[in-house]
Amino acid sequence: MGKKLFVAVTMSCMALTLLPGLIDGQAPPPGTGRGAGRGPGRGDGAPTGPAPTNAEGKPDISGAWAPNAIRQNVDLVATGVHPPFQPWAEKLYNERKANISKDDPEARCLPPGVPRMSTTPYPFRIVQTPGLTLIVYEGGAHIWRQIFTDGRPHEKDPNPSWLGDSIGRWDGDTFVIDTIGLNGKSWIDESGLPTTDKLHVIERIRRVDAGHLEIEHTVDDPGAYTASWKFTTHPTLLKGELMEYICQENNRDVEHLVGSGK
Repeated sequence: MGKKLFVAVTMSCMALTLLPGLIDGQAPPPGTGRGAGRGPGRGDGAPTGPAPTNAEGKPDISGAWAPNAIRQNVDLVATGVHPPFQPWAEKLYNERKANISKDDPEARCLPPGVPRMSTTPYPFRIVQTPGLTLIVYEGGAHIWRQIFTDGRPHEKDPNPSWLGDSIGRWDGDTFVIDTIGLNGKSWIDESGLPTTDKLHVIERIRRVDAGHLEIEHTVDDPGAYTASWKFTTHPTLLKGELMEYICQENNRDVEHLVGSGK
């Protein structure tokens, strides 16, 4: 099994055993949104030499990466992020927390969606070509994203989906992913931060050095929040390769997702 500690344990079950130790005394100052990601040189064992460059002279963000963001995946608010809820969204969020996240889509092997793909605790690989960037995910429904960089605009009327319609571009040394066309079914974290089909996500990816990325996520969902808000993750270079992981196979956790019992 190796690193496959989560094969038969979904995120909802995991929170019950991991959350206290992961969060107590570790949250950053309120409003920073730094969350679980460590910055470069913080003793995580990843290399800290100069970031490599690609054929275009830009930082090379390709490679296999570990999200390093388990606390953010479980409970963003507990890491110091303060989403500006609309009343209905806050009510729903509190109901999901009170019911121990029993309806979390990721617990049923559905795609985590954007931006939660960045925090789901399985490695991912970024592959960059001149007109297309691909992100392949080991877990989180083991799917992939297509980020088009060939100059095309967003589709005028994209078919709503879990991962949406993504367009990429370079802003100096930062790779920017602009995503629309999301279906509003995903949760932003296991605690139940809601989304709607008005969700628009901007991800700004920067390679800090040889072993560290920094991904700033801007969440703009006027259907659920009164203003846009941000959080940042700090993936580290993966030691090894992605492995086969099938969430739907032998998943024995769903029968135990019964909520609070109240």
